Amino acid sequence: MSPKKNKSKPPRKPRRAAKSRSKPARKTRPRVARHVPAGAGGHLLPQAELSRIAERIFEFSKADETEVHIDAVSDALTRFANNTIHQNVAEQVLSVSVRTVFDGRTARATTNQTDDESLRRVVAASSALARSQPRNPDLLPMPGPQKQAKVERYFEATAEATPLDRARAIQRVVAMASDDDLTAAGIFSTGATQSALANSKGLFATYEQTRAEFSVTMMREDSSGWAKANVPDIDAIIPDALAERAMQKAAASHVPREIEPGRYTVILEPAAVLDLVGSLFYDFAGTAVLDKRSCLTERVGKQLLGENITLWDDVFHPLQSGAPYDGEGIPRQKVVLIERGVPRNLVYSRATAKKMKAKPTGHGLALPNEWGEAPVNLVFEGGNSSLEEMIASTGRGILVTRLWYIREVDPYEKVLTGMTRDGTFLVENGQVVCGIRNMRFNQSILEMLAHVERMGPAVRAAGEEAFEMVVPAMKVHNFHFTEVTKF
Repeated sequence: MSPKKNKSKPPRKPRRAAKSRSKPARKTRPRVARHVPAGAGGHLLPQAELSRIAERIFEFSKADETEVHIDAVSDALTRFANNTIHQNVAEQVLSVSVRTVFDGRTARATTNQTDDESLRRVVAASSALARSQPRNPDLLPMPGPQKQAKVERYFEATAEATPLDRARAIQRVVAMASDDDLTAAGIFSTGATQSALANSKGLFATYEQTRAEFSVTMMREDSSGWAKANVPDIDAIIPDALAERAMQKAAASHVPREIEPGRYTVILEPAAVLDLVGSLFYDFAGTAVLDKRSCLTERVGKQLLGENITLWDDVFHPLQSGAPYDGEGIPRQKVVLIERGVPRNLVYSRATAKKMKAKPTGHGLALPNEWGEAPVNLVFEGGNSSLEEMIASTGRGILVTRLWYIREVDPYEKVLTGMTRDGTFLVENGQVVCGIRNMRFNQSILEMLAHVERMGPAVRAAGEEAFEMVVPAMKVHNFHFTEVTKF
């Protein structure tokens, strides 16, 4: 994703898929690298090659301390619209980022070449930049070797998926749409990533992961439906089932009714929950609280949300993804952030922990940065109510498939505004009775999480406004819709 610059929060994880409709795509195609790493196309760099690159950089560096990040990406995407595949693109990128330290001054430079001359140049560039920086009194010595836990999130079937594999799945989905007089659009992407982090103090950590994502929107003249999945294992994605769900939503929301804005009981499917609660992730950063940029400022330890809300950060959760170490190579820890509605803990980088007299939690971002740290593996504790049970228990309310164009209005009360999309329904007397015109909301997320009546089991959810998290569907009362949209 490529959000607007905002000094109150760090950059979000990039979204690889562009919006399928209405909202302009922020990134229409992957970058094509000038240098293709050895072993691209789903195959990883040998461990010996990662070590060689790092060692050569250390040999060329005259800095007090030197750190290197190596990232290799092999990614491919097939995009379809109007029931036709219209784009098939791939990228293979290698990035070598070098950070040097001279007497408390630090800076970073990056190259995509691994020959000796290129490595000399990137070390020289980093060194020149570092020497020109003001001294940072908060800069800590680089950490030494760390005991790194392993997680298995690399699947050969995902890494080796071909354009033909993706095209066959899309062909079935397009046929389903055509048979029902619907228009299908979306993406199917697969890829593998590899990273290594090493420093001159002896730290060396590596991580590899695959990723598969399928998103589909089914459209008719006055309605649409949507479904999406993002997982490391391509075999866990069933495009036909996702397409069927999107088709059902498009059919059920046909000839939408307009209802008055106001406060309603709302049933939020996991994708909608994700894109709302995802806005909270940086508020748990120690730096954000220290700088008074967080909605948790002066609220840690106080009852803030409903007692049924418990949230933690855990990179080792079976539905999560990502490296088990942070931007400095410190092992990530599981941290309980909210317990029964009470914010209990924050996450800390090493430097922030020292300032706040806490212990590092392994959530620091790569240095230098102005953000400090952030939890990026959020897990909400769910409940045992199915979506059908939530609907059946509702006298009058609104069922929301997903949200989009979400923006922050009030950072301290965490008021967000945005719109429903691709399947919004009126619920009356325990039944979905019709589709409705999309609605704009203006809602405090803190207030919302104090009004949760029921929750479903927590699942790995994929949305469009936040990176993937583990969240449940939620039934919430008194959700504020402010106006009806024109579509």
